[in-house]
Amino acid sequence: MVSRSGILERHAVLKKTADEIMARKDELGALLSREEGKTLPEGTGEVIRAAQIFDFFPGETLRLTGETVPSARPGVGVEITREPLGVIGIITPWNFPIAIPYWKIAPALAYGNTVVFKPADLVPGSAWALVDILQRAGLPKGVLNLVMGRGSVVGRALLDSPDLAGLTFAGSTGTGKQVALSSIEHNRKFQLERAARIRSSCSVTPISTSRSRRRPTPASSPRASAARPRRASS
Repeated sequence: MVSRSGILERHAVLKKTADEIMARKDELGALLSREEGKTLPEGTGEVIRAAQIFDFFPGETLRLTGETVPSARPGVGVEITREPLGVIGIITPWNFPIAIPYWKIAPALAYGNTVVFKPADLVPGSAWALVDILQRAGLPKGVLNLVMGRGSVVGRALLDSPDLAGLTFAGSTGTGKQVALSSIEHNRKFQLERAARIRSSCSVTPISTSRSRRRPTPASSPRASAARPRRASS
């Protein structure tokens, strides 16, 4: 499982991905422009932004933190650790075929999740290029899964899947409502970016989950009122 891989391994994969995206910015920008219709400078600019996103998140893999908080019960410490959710579904639109998938996929992988990625069917080339770069950077097989097709068929299958622990969507308001309803039905975390206003409909992004644990504090400890922080397994 990717959640059990070392943080340095995840760091290396994301950093290699960022470096290749930047090195191929002109090529990928031309692909985006041909496929989506942006001018070439706009397409290249979107690729540069995507490379910057992937360049940021390798550092986040090294900054995984938890919290210790006091308990109302004497002699008990409370630990809060952040752990991967599991399988994350990602559904993205056609108008930013590189930037939006990248800023959703990078954090999901950085925090140890696996991903099922469904891009808009109008822009398959840009989606395939990202998956290919990540695989050649050393991402294990099965961690990032690309599925293509009509939203009414492939997207619907994702919404109806009980195996997704989280779902993030960018697109129309109408489809966003369907994403919300299906996620509530399956008791999964979800995030919506709907229409041009990019209205977030959920305050919790489906990247990681917090878990608190209570454990007795050793009476012999010189700091008996404080629990020792423990990092979540990754």
